[in-house]
Amino acid sequence: MMSCPKLGLDTDLDQSGIRVSPEIVEDVVKRFENAGMLAYRFFEWAEKQHNYEHSTKAYHFMIESLAKIRQYQMTWDLVNKMKTKGMLNIETFCIIMRKYARAQKVEEAVYTFNIMNKFDVPPNLAAFNGLLSALSKSKNVGKAQEIFDSKKNEFNPDSKTCSILIEGWGRAPNLPKAREIYREMIDVGCNPDIVTYGIMVDILCKAGRVDEAVEIVKEMDFSDCKPTSFIYSVLVNKFQNAYRVFNDMQLKGVDPNARTCNIILSGLIGRGESDDAFKVFRSMLKICDPDADTYTMMINMFCERNEMNMARKVWKYMKRKQFVPSMHTFSALINGMCDDGDAPGACVLMEEMIEKGMRPGRRTFEKLRKLLLKEEREDVLEFLQEKINFMVREPLSD
Repeated sequence: MMSCPKLGLDTDLDQSGIRVSPEIVEDVVKRFENAGMLAYRFFEWAEKQHNYEHSTKAYHFMIESLAKIRQYQMTWDLVNKMKTKGMLNIETFCIIMRKYARAQKVEEAVYTFNIMNKFDVPPNLAAFNGLLSALSKSKNVGKAQEIFDSKKNEFNPDSKTCSILIEGWGRAPNLPKAREIYREMIDVGCNPDIVTYGIMVDILCKAGRVDEAVEIVKEMDFSDCKPTSFIYSVLVNKFQNAYRVFNDMQLKGVDPNARTCNIILSGLIGRGESDDAFKVFRSMLKICDPDADTYTMMINMFCERNEMNMARKVWKYMKRKQFVPSMHTFSALINGMCDDGDAPGACVLMEEMIEKGMRPGRRTFEKLRKLLLKEEREDVLEFLQEKINFMVREPLSD
């Protein structure tokens, strides 16, 4: 499609023998969302095909694509078509509000909300939240707050409404205002949900108010919400005693995920608390699967402590789990082996790395090169260099 000139596209599509379906059109329009006019020509062509009607999802994808390239008149033409077919819904207008807000067309976003009734789609709380979210995420939280204050009696704001404003003020950043909205929602009997708590903890930690963030987590003990891995991840990033946070998660029945554990490990290793890091790693193996970052950090840690046997044990465990190491994981162990003078082991890993289509970093290859020259193994160096050259000449196919 990309190679077809505009005038020949319809002809090429007619001759292609394609039998369109809602699923095919949705997929094509979505795939070409960054080529709005091309997607639109296909969209128009599909509409003319026998026994075919556009789905609501196809219209929405097309509206998003056109609004992205600021073809607003064409966007509203599609809205009018949807109206005649009775296909409009709240999401249609939320998409347009988001696109206007992202383009900093604030008044147009508000106008879209205000004319929903004219299209026989009365705005509800979901639409209200959609407008506030669009404005807040586009750095217009002041306008979002103004609209909330003027229209909150027309709707019944929920925890999502308040979370949107709290997050917007947090991004501003305006911590006092975020705190004010949080306390107001509790005062009017609107209970925070897990999203609200997560946003508040994140905002407070970013502002360096870790103790206050911990108090929010304690408040959760008196609600039906349990702290999530995300909340603990945010806390761990700022909290000095990361191991204590890890234990607290387990006591409260929250299973950490790989991302949470990696943040904990990174903090512990960065402070030189290697023994605690290894304890967390061993506990992690019983709870969730490590990822490439986890293995890389642990191998790096043992290599830097000159505990090569432990580094190799982590590698063997990873291979036993049939986990494919990343370039960084390979490099961590190769560098450690080079520092340890283990040229044969480093060469075996380097060859495996190359055969998996990963080109070694300059620093890692230079370190191995110096070791091989020191041991007068120019033949091995030449062999590895040739394998790298071949990989560059003959890149692996997908």
